[in-house]
Amino acid sequence: MSSFNSNSRAYLYSAEKPTDAQMEGFVKFLSKKYNREITVSWVNSKEFPGGFRLEIGNDVYDWSKEGKFEQLREKLSYLAKNSDNVIPLMKETVHSWTPAAIAREVGTVLTVGDGIATVEGLENVTFGEILIFTDGIRGMVMELRRDEVGVILFSDEAPIMEGSSVYRTGKTAGIPVGDGFIGRVINPLGEPIDGRGVIDSKNYRPIESPAPGIIDRQPVNRPMETGLLAIDSMFPIGRGQRELIIGDRQTGKTAIALDTITNQKGKDVICIYVAIGQKASSVAQMVNNLRNKGAMDYTIIVNASASDAAPVQYIAPYAGCALGEYFMQKGEDVLIIYDDLSKHAIAYRSLSLLLDRSPGREAYPGDVFYLHSRLLERAAHLSDELGGGSMTALPIVETQAGDVSAYIPTNIISITDGQIFLETALFFEGQRPAVNVGLSVSRVGGDAQTKAMKKATGTLRLDLAQYREMEVFTQFSSDLDDSTKNQLLYGKGLMRILRQKQYKPYSGEDEVILLVCALGRLFIPVPEKEINKVSEELLQYFRQNRPDIADRIRGSEGLPDEMKKEILAVGAEFMAKRK
Repeated sequence: MSSFNSNSRAYLYSAEKPTDAQMEGFVKFLSKKYNREITVSWVNSKEFPGGFRLEIGNDVYDWSKEGKFEQLREKLSYLAKNSDNVIPLMKETVHSWTPAAIAREVGTVLTVGDGIATVEGLENVTFGEILIFTDGIRGMVMELRRDEVGVILFSDEAPIMEGSSVYRTGKTAGIPVGDGFIGRVINPLGEPIDGRGVIDSKNYRPIESPAPGIIDRQPVNRPMETGLLAIDSMFPIGRGQRELIIGDRQTGKTAIALDTITNQKGKDVICIYVAIGQKASSVAQMVNNLRNKGAMDYTIIVNASASDAAPVQYIAPYAGCALGEYFMQKGEDVLIIYDDLSKHAIAYRSLSLLLDRSPGREAYPGDVFYLHSRLLERAAHLSDELGGGSMTALPIVETQAGDVSAYIPTNIISITDGQIFLETALFFEGQRPAVNVGLSVSRVGGDAQTKAMKKATGTLRLDLAQYREMEVFTQFSSDLDDSTKNQLLYGKGLMRILRQKQYKPYSGEDEVILLVCALGRLFIPVPEKEINKVSEELLQYFRQNRPDIADRIRGSEGLPDEMKKEILAVGAEFMAKRK
């Protein structure tokens, strides 16, 4: 690229030749601006009616009608985003505004294709800066080289061609944020795509920002209840945690995420669902389901569908995270779901290969770990000095044939605070959610559980592990003693209790009651196929006859042995009446 310091000649393009006095004025202005002697050459041109265009190096002073109008449009756009009383201000601006002698650094498109443009002539451009192309198309700088930059494009590239002009904005990529986004469906650029009109937003956040430091965080110690007994009891999620949901396609990963969103109703949690590379019809159906459940009242959907270009899919999770940080820094609790980061990594791989970056393992670039670590580290439970807000991240990753040792899954497992592994075999056996108890873990553990839930869970994981082991050894045996038969019935009962239909979350009190009764072996006499029906009837019996127990669990600091015995007694009473 050329440097300003090596340019001492400027070019003035206009239809009429300037007078000597005007030329002297241009020389004085430029010499003072660039602190050196400048000579100005006039070029006869009819391309800039109603004014002129002055070029020095890569700087352009556009004093044509089009250039002045562009300045005015930018001023009005700024007022619209940052002022409350917009209309009077706009009228006053239009009547009193005068254009300023502002230099705009202009580059030239060298090549364009596949959502990527290479541009020369922007010597001061920065990584992540937004550039403006023909027809207002926006792009973001992703690659800095000695003589050119690589830019990813956020719109259709058709109007852009070799030789087109490119303008710097001086702004990093960002997204408008605000309370008006709640209940809406937007694209990663912050534009509404649900047909419900413009979103009123006066705040703006960069999509990339540093993660909170250690001093700015506090321990994860408040539960983010999913309403799913299998998860809340054994793999609890805390507010501010990052828990990975991982498994093959069609094993119920998204279902867990949507159940968790549904369960936040009335709990003052803002939910953000980022859909990456999904079918538009699937996202539309999901939005409809959430709306029917009343969950869209506190949910934002950020959608980068499969038909969107790779650059749009790439920025989607960062845009969703910026929205989440806006609410977190207001002291609110946020749940954000990235569905899924496998497709996000594939989009980034496509961009990297098109930008001529060196491929590594599985053709991913060398910084693919940093791609997700800088995203997921932004989830946190902020200190009380910063408002005490939290952002809980549930990234989703798709595996191939259950292989958790592939590149992207191992990367994200090492970044997150645990994983919920969904197994295909369990799913097709009807065990839904199909959580593999052996491979799943929460590194926050009991710190994110209520004391009542921690006490009620007891030996659940150990009992399930023993059942799975015994099931393998006894599947070929026909002659079993009564103790083994009872252990198998008990284990089958536990597995059945952990089955839940989608959009049917349990309250925390119901989970505690079910666990106490199940671990108290009250379900052993119940036929396996009837266990889910009987468990619903049991909870209904508690609600009708002993609502005080749920109130005491909700308000207690734990689960005293006396209360545990009381729950078992009421459960036994129900079982006796049922017979």
